[in-house]
Amino acid sequence: MQLRKKISAITTNSDITYPINILSWLIIIFGIVVRLVQYMFNRSLWADEAVLALNIVNRSYSELGQPLDYDQAAPIGFLWLEKFAIETFGNNEYALRLFPFIAGIISIFLFAKIASWYLNSQGKFIALVLFTSLSYLVYYTSEVKQYSSDVTIALFLFIILFPLRNKELNLLQSIIVSLAVSISLWLSHPAILVMGAMGVIEAIILLTKNKYLKSLTNIIKKVVIYLTSLVSFIICYFLFIQPASSNENLQDSWGSAFPNSVVDIVWYLDTLGKFFHKPLGFETVFDGIAIILFIIGCVAYFRQDKFKIFCLLSPLLVTLIAATLHLYPFRSRLVLFLTPFFIIAIAQGSVSFMQWGKSSQKNQQIKVIFTRLLTVLLLLVPFLETGEKIFKPSRKEEIREVLEYLQNNQQPQDILYVFQRGIYQFQYYAKKYGYKPEDYIIGVDDLDHIYGKGLSEPEWQRYQTDLDNLRGNDRVWLLFSHANVGSENRAIKKYLDKIGVKQDSFTTKGAYIYLYNLK
Repeated sequence: MQLRKKISAITTNSDITYPINILSWLIIIFGIVVRLVQYMFNRSLWADEAVLALNIVNRSYSELGQPLDYDQAAPIGFLWLEKFAIETFGNNEYALRLFPFIAGIISIFLFAKIASWYLNSQGKFIALVLFTSLSYLVYYTSEVKQYSSDVTIALFLFIILFPLRNKELNLLQSIIVSLAVSISLWLSHPAILVMGAMGVIEAIILLTKNKYLKSLTNIIKKVVIYLTSLVSFIICYFLFIQPASSNENLQDSWGSAFPNSVVDIVWYLDTLGKFFHKPLGFETVFDGIAIILFIIGCVAYFRQDKFKIFCLLSPLLVTLIAATLHLYPFRSRLVLFLTPFFIIAIAQGSVSFMQWGKSSQKNQQIKVIFTRLLTVLLLLVPFLETGEKIFKPSRKEEIREVLEYLQNNQQPQDILYVFQRGIYQFQYYAKKYGYKPEDYIIGVDDLDHIYGKGLSEPEWQRYQTDLDNLRGNDRVWLLFSHANVGSENRAIKKYLDKIGVKQDSFTTKGAYIYLYNLK
């Protein structure tokens, strides 16, 4: 009888696990396809991409090690890979986005591996749906920025360092791990935070588990791994990171990314709450649901295995400490690398929540339906929104379409005025479309660094004078991209209609152009 029960239990478990595993593989394929479609769509570089691309295109490998222009900062390894890509495949969007794209695809498989350590088949499926569907994780896979590879490096370091706590390493393994970690620290700025978190875990094990003291050779090998990696980071820091971090504009932009003090509880609660919206990607009421499930998941892990949840949350804890010390900003895309660890806790929370619905005797059927429906809604919304991108990829600031329209309609003596907010995008594409510096006029810069965003009176006087200089010409093209400040746009359009007559226009996503007679 007991044997029959065991066989029945195994069969039942297999019946449940097998279809979920198939669905997990289908979700992985979905994640790859949606990222591939977005990458192949090849949207125009938008302003943030263009400023980094200009540094990559216009600098040599050694010059990329110096502080970047346009208030940019990126890991030196990432910049060198980007430079190699455009030298190998040409200066184009595909080459510039190749490394973030490859990193985004690899991250899906790395995440699946970690999810299998922490979750049952049901939880792994939930986690994979979220990881492959949540908007920012998808978006940054086709962005000329380092945030996609930050996620990949964080997962990679967790995978190779987390199991070390139970492993006896030989010499070759120690060398391979040391090299892998050391190189990773040059590819991602927050990689040091993940490595530090894993190092803290090893130290705790060393201090609390006497059995590890018996293997002195193994301890030495692990210490060497972390010391070697730390030396690698120190070299990278003083050569490349410290000079870039002295940029005052960057420091000012990070002001709200640090707490005022270690007891600034409001900042910590507000920052963690906002994390679920950006960069995790939950919208409206679902960010509240995600927070609740995250807490449930953490409590469930705490009851099951305190050390396991500490390992999972250790990168978050170290990052918060770094933010408290004003060493690393805790804000939106800069902490995208933490999202996989949150997703695993949310998935565990969903599983625990559904198990509570089953175990509760009172109103069991209603609770089962409620818990499952809530989980389905949590997964379905990002899944459908991301799935739509297969048929309708994301567009942001399509300046290429504007330039193509301009080339088809521009006459030899026409004047081209480029509004200052889109100048970096225009400069990236100018040579590709045959424009030399003398072929266009760059609009006057705003004074946002003095007056903030919006339109101040001194700024308006500058804009008005700048536009007045165009008077007397019967064909003036005015190109706008990244022009998303409403008060400025409305005022400029109103003034153009006052001093001239609009003859033509072309508008697309995030960019547009007008032809005015200003005589």
